[in-house]
Amino acid sequence: MALIKSISGIRGTIGGKPGNSLTPIDIVKFTTAYGAWVTNQGSNKKIVIGRDGRISGPMVHNLVSATLQGMGFQVVDLGLSTTPTVEMAVKMEEAGGGIILTASHNPKEWNALKLLNKDGEFLNAAEGQWILDHAEKNEADYADVNKLGSITTDGTYIQKHIDSILKHPLVDVAIIKKQGYKIIVDPVNSTGAIAVPELLKALGVTDVTVINEEVTGKFAHNPEPLPENLTELCHAVEKKKATMGIAVDPDVDRLCFVCDDGSLFGEEYTLVAIADYVLSNKKGNTVSNLSSTRALKDVTEKHGGQYFPSAVGEVNVVKKMKEVNAVIGGEGNGGVIVPELHYGRDALIGIALFLTHLAKSGKSVRALRNTYPDYIISKNKIELDEDVDVKKIFAQIKDKYKKQPINTEDGLRIDFDNDWVHLRTSNTEPIIRIYAESSSETTANNIAKRIMADIKEMMQAVG
Repeated sequence: MALIKSISGIRGTIGGKPGNSLTPIDIVKFTTAYGAWVTNQGSNKKIVIGRDGRISGPMVHNLVSATLQGMGFQVVDLGLSTTPTVEMAVKMEEAGGGIILTASHNPKEWNALKLLNKDGEFLNAAEGQWILDHAEKNEADYADVNKLGSITTDGTYIQKHIDSILKHPLVDVAIIKKQGYKIIVDPVNSTGAIAVPELLKALGVTDVTVINEEVTGKFAHNPEPLPENLTELCHAVEKKKATMGIAVDPDVDRLCFVCDDGSLFGEEYTLVAIADYVLSNKKGNTVSNLSSTRALKDVTEKHGGQYFPSAVGEVNVVKKMKEVNAVIGGEGNGGVIVPELHYGRDALIGIALFLTHLAKSGKSVRALRNTYPDYIISKNKIELDEDVDVKKIFAQIKDKYKKQPINTEDGLRIDFDNDWVHLRTSNTEPIIRIYAESSSETTANNIAKRIMADIKEMMQAVG
C-alpha cells in the first residue's frame, strides 16, 4: 500500500491503514487541510469538485464533498468530469479553488486529490507545503449546524468546455467536417468516453468508434498512454482502415495519436505537431520540461520563436510559460497547454487543434508525422543506497562535463550538440532518472550508459 504526500496533491492506493495508504481518514484529513488553506487565502467559500471514472471515485467523492460541506463551503459538484474541465470550471464559477479526484495514469487501485487554486491551476510548492504542514497539525475547524455548506450538482461543464474550444480562433470546424474523418478512441474506461466523443461530434466528425467505452474504472489495460498499452487501439485503427486513433488517460489531460497505418505518432510529438500549427498562425515562444524532446525547439525556431525549458512538473511548465509569455507549452507525455483557454494540460483542445492542423495540411496522419524530425529518448534509472550524497555526485558530473552547456534548474541537464542527457532524482523513489535523446537510438543509449557508468564509478569511490 502507498500514500504519496506531495505539493501537487495527495495520491495513494485505496484500503489499508491510515497514514500508509489513501484511507477515508486520510481523505478527510487532507480535504480539511485544503479547506483551511482556501479559507486562509481569503477566497470565497466556493469549491469545485469533479472526478474521473475509477472504481473508488464515488467513495472518495462522498467523503470530500461532505467534508467541505462540514467546513461551510458551497460545493459545486461536476460529477464525472475531466481534469481540464474542472480547471476551467473553477474560473468560470469564480470559486476559491477546486479538487480533482483522479490518480491520472495510475492503475485502478490508486486515487488522489489534485488541488487547485482560485485560478484553476495547481498549487505552487509553498502552497502545497502549507497544506501538508496543516494536515500534520490536525487542527480541524468545522462549521456549526447553522453554517453548514451546500452541495450543488452541475453536469453542464463538459459542454461548456467544448463550447470554449469551438470558439478558439485556431479551431476550424468547417474544414474538419469536410474531411469525413473516421476516428477510433480509447478512453480506457474513464471519463474520456464521455468527453471525447462529444467533442468529436461538435467538430463535425460523425464516424467515431469507441473501444473500452464503459465508464467502470476497471481499466482494460494499464491506463498510462504508452506504446505497450495501446496495442489494441493500434490494431483497431489498422483493421478498420481508420483515419487515426486517439488515446487519453483517465482524467483526459494526456493525449496520444495513432497513425492511419496503425503506428504510433509518438506521445512526445503530440505537443510538437500542435505547436507547429499554433506557431504557423501566431508567432511566439514555447515551453516544455527538460526531459521533453528537442523537436519542440526545432519547430519553434523554424517559426522564428524562442524555446525555453522548465523543470519537470506541470506547475513548473506553467510558471515558465507565464514568465516568457509562451503561446503554447506542455510536456512530452502528451500534455498540451494552450494559455488562451487555460493554464492546464488539456487533451480536448489538443484534439481540436490537431484535427484542424491535419485537415489544413491535406496529409495523412503518418505523412504529417514524417514532416517532423525523428529523435529517440532513452529512459533509464539507477537505484540509490540510502547513504548516497546525490548533490555530491551531481557536482562531480557537472565538473567532468563542464565544457558542455549545463542546466541545473531541475537536477542536471547536459547538452552535446544536438543530443542531451537529463539526470534528476525521483520525488517518490530512491532513484536517479537518466533520460538521453539523440537522432540515433544507439547514440541515445550510449550517452545514457556513459553517464550511468560515471555515476556508478563515483558512488563506488564515495563508498
